Amino acid sequence: MQGLHLTADLHHCRCDSVWLVDADRLGSWCVQTVLACGLQPVGQLLHRFPDSLHGPGGITATVLLAESHLCVHTWPEQKAVTLDVYVCNFGGDHSVKAHALMDALLARFAPERAQHNSLLRGLPAPAA
Repeated sequence: MQGLHLTADLHHCRCDSVWLVDADRLGSWCVQTVLACGLQPVGQLLHRFPDSLHGPGGITATVLLAESHLCVHTWPEQKAVTLDVYVCNFGGDHSVKAHALMDALLARFAPERAQHNSLLRGLPAPAA
């Protein structure tokens, strides 16, 4: 089975700060965006961390996909976000959808700077 794993580290995000601290709003947007990109959400887990002396707590938002997962981690005190999009390509190539999802996430957070990584994982499916 082969898959595509995309990650991005976003720095100095220029989005409205609500996207970095409101877990329900971010979670709903993530599910809508996953669907708009042609992927299938099958579950979701959201966690908001408590506020600290450094500022408001961040979020971990995970959307389980039939194709694999999306994870978003926010650090509002640093205006930073890390992204993780992984799709397995067992039943078909979902790479274009994964890239579309990553592009939508980048547009949402509007970072001044982003570090991107792409990793092909696993072996190609055997010929039928």
